[in-house]
Amino acid sequence: MSIQVANIHKTFGSFVALDQVSLDFPTGALTALLGPSGCGKTTLLRIIAGLETADSGQVILAGEDASDTHVRQRRVGFVFQHYALFRHMTVFENVAFGLRVKPRRERPKEAEIRQRVHRLLDLVQLDPLANRFPSQLSGGQRQRVALARALAVEPKVLLLDEPFGALDAQVRKELRRWLRRLHDELHITSLFVTHDQEEALEVADQVVLMNRGRVEQVGTPNAVYEQPATPFVYGFLGAVNTFHGRIEGAHLRVGEATLAHSEDQGEVASGAQAVAFARPHELTIITDPGHDAGIAASVVRILSFGASTRVELDSLTPASDSELPIHYEVMLPRDQIQALKLVEGQRVRLVPSRIRIFQSQAA
Repeated sequence: MSIQVANIHKTFGSFVALDQVSLDFPTGALTALLGPSGCGKTTLLRIIAGLETADSGQVILAGEDASDTHVRQRRVGFVFQHYALFRHMTVFENVAFGLRVKPRRERPKEAEIRQRVHRLLDLVQLDPLANRFPSQLSGGQRQRVALARALAVEPKVLLLDEPFGALDAQVRKELRRWLRRLHDELHITSLFVTHDQEEALEVADQVVLMNRGRVEQVGTPNAVYEQPATPFVYGFLGAVNTFHGRIEGAHLRVGEATLAHSEDQGEVASGAQAVAFARPHELTIITDPGHDAGIAASVVRILSFGASTRVELDSLTPASDSELPIHYEVMLPRDQIQALKLVEGQRVRLVPSRIRIFQSQAA
C-alpha cells in the first residue's frame, strides 16, 4: 500500500510537533523515521496509524484520503517499543488475539486461525515456544511475538515505534538484521521510528531525517550519510569533526590555520563565516614537526578496536568563544597507527582529505 502525508501540522499547546510535513513513502519499502527525541517522528507515525489526529493536513493511503478513517479501517499493524503482550495469554494466544476479536463475518474459522498463527510463529522462528507465556521469553523473543501479532491481521502497512529500544545492544543488532530479512520476504510497506543512526542506516531502504517537527532530508542510507543536505544531518549521522571559520578563496580559515577544500562551495561566498565537517576517516594525522598545514592538535587517547584505531585529540588553538579546546576524532587502520608511532601528548597536525562546508546561520 502506498502512503503519503500532505501538509501535516500538529501542535500540543504551544509546542509545534509537526510543521507542515509532506512525505511520500515508497510502496513495499522499509522507511526509517530518524531524529532526536521530540522531533515529531512518533507523532507522525501515530497520525498515520490513526491513533492521533492532525490539526490540519492529509493522510493518503492507497491514493485515498484516510484522514478521518478509523484506525480499525486503515489495515495498519502497529508494534510498540514495550511489547504490550497479554501476560495471561500464551505466545499462540497473543498472536491469535487480533484474529479472534474480528467481527463474526470477518473472522476466519478456527482451523484457519491456527494455521495462520503457526505459519507466523514459524516465520519469526518461535513456533516451538507457542505454549509459553511472555514471562518465559527473552526481550528479543517478546518483540518477535509482538511483530507476529501485528502481522496476523494481514496489515497493508506495518508501523514500528522504536521496536528494539528496550533491548540491549547485542540483541538489537541481531533483531534488526532479522527484521531486514523478514521485510525482504514479506515486502509490506513499513515505517519504523528510531533515534539510533546505525539502526536506520543498516535496516532501511529510505531514511527520513527529522528535526524540530520538520523534514531535514529524505534519501537512501548511502545518500543521507555521504551527501548530508544540512549541518544538522551531518552532525546527527555518525561521528563528525566540526571546524568553524571564514572562507578565504579556496580555503577555510580556522584561527591561524587554513584548510583547503576542493568541492563546490555552493552559496558560501568568500569572506563568509562558515562551518565545515569531516568524518573521522577523512582526517589525516601528520607527525612531521616541519609541516605547517592543517590544524595543530595534541593526542589525548589512542583506542584500538580490531582492525581500526580511534585517536582522540585536542586542538592546540582554543575555540574563538571559549578557552576550552576543541576535540577531534580520527579513525585509521591499525597498521597505519603503528607506522606513525603515536603517543599520548604528542603534537601533530590534522589535515582533512575532504571537508563539507556550509555557511554559518549566524553569518
